[in-house]
Amino acid sequence: MGINGIGTAGYPLTGHTARKTGRSAESGVVGFMETVEEKEAQGKAADQDEKAFEMVGPNAPQEVKDAWMEAAKEVNANGMGIRGNGMMSHISQMMVQRLNKQLKGEKENFDILGSTVESAIQATKKALYDLEHPVVYTPRSIEVQQARIKEGEFYRAFLEKLEKL
Repeated sequence: MGINGIGTAGYPLTGHTARKTGRSAESGVVGFMETVEEKEAQGKAADQDEKAFEMVGPNAPQEVKDAWMEAAKEVNANGMGIRGNGMMSHISQMMVQRLNKQLKGEKENFDILGSTVESAIQATKKALYDLEHPVVYTPRSIEVQQARIKEGEFYRAFLEKLEKL
């Protein structure tokens, strides 16, 4: 009897195949759970993107909102620096515009994007310019630098979509 005969001499091969099948089932569950977690994270990110939009564009037309949501999904960032967990990564240029309105005494109108596509284009161009041309140099952590790069990517993608409207 050779080595190949072990399985035929009363030693069942089911243990090996059962373990292999168990591992396959486990990896399938892990893959499924990762997919569920990813979908949940995407849903939270979309919610944050929508909340971010409402902070700066409550009076903007639907087509501006659609462009915002598409750009946010494409770049995986939004113009307010709000992450999927609801935390802000940094103070974005649109947040600065919003805060400037508050400092000037406005208490209710925090609408940055306005009510037309053209006003949204102008606000986005201003935010992008301010991002790329800071008034004062301020040292920033690597995380904030990366967040500002993503913010710029978002503004460019959003602007591109707005200009097509």
